[in-house]
Amino acid sequence: MMKYIDAFVSAFNGTIDWTWKSIIFEVPWYTNYFWGLIAISLVVWLLEIVFPWRKEQSIFRKDFWMDGFYMFFNFFLFAIAISGFYKLLGVLFGDIGITAQSLALVDLTRWPMWLQLVVFFIILDFVQWFTHIMLHRYAFLWKFHKVHHSVKEMGFAAHLRYHWMENLFYKPLKTFGVMILGGFEPEQAYIVHFFAIAIGHFNHSNIKITWGPLKYLLNNPVMHLYHHAYDLPKGTYGVNFGISLSLWDYIFGTNHIPEDSGNIKLGFPGDEKFPKDFIHQNTYGFKRGQK
Repeated sequence: MMKYIDAFVSAFNGTIDWTWKSIIFEVPWYTNYFWGLIAISLVVWLLEIVFPWRKEQSIFRKDFWMDGFYMFFNFFLFAIAISGFYKLLGVLFGDIGITAQSLALVDLTRWPMWLQLVVFFIILDFVQWFTHIMLHRYAFLWKFHKVHHSVKEMGFAAHLRYHWMENLFYKPLKTFGVMILGGFEPEQAYIVHFFAIAIGHFNHSNIKITWGPLKYLLNNPVMHLYHHAYDLPKGTYGVNFGISLSLWDYIFGTNHIPEDSGNIKLGFPGDEKFPKDFIHQNTYGFKRGQK
């Protein structure tokens, strides 16, 4: 029992220590997600201000500050809170013979680093795309995902407005994806993570950009805006599920971009009754009778 307690406490304290060292610049710059998140956010926000797609939208749009809180809560505070539980599960799985390498289908360690990063990125993005569809497809999961779709004016910080339960859905499947790749992240995986943060910020920003011919590969603000549309194509439970890549939506026929004015109603039917504050948004999904 002490082994599990020690693992839990060690991981919890280690995450707090790493976060604090990030804040005071005592970690390598390329792994400093605290200031990296701030830098990316400021750059994309500045582009929103200089090149606004919806010119009538305020710089400090509706729920700007709440979304800013969501960014740091989900990226750091919740990560600290849950880190001990993830480590505890890792120790438990190890005791019953399930290790990070036991499900490996491929060994990337002998591949060139650039190829490791590309495969790592593609696998993780597909897993997230698939999980995202599940969040829309099943009512139990949709109750939590509604938090993200309660955004009424799109801006970069909306990227990380999501219910903390989504971490519990995404994390195991992303971990499974890593296990398939030999149970490890490439040495320079920080490149993938920072790229994903930047693309996610752009996708939710008030900037009109499609990446030109790359729109069939990379997700973009025009495409993702329709993912948040109040009115969805009849017979669907969502469109444009891509996280970083639009590729999966085009392959599986879930793409939908009818026009590109940017002036569409966002949200979901019944969102006028959805809680408007952080606390009640994060307790909503646990209430009985919610559909």
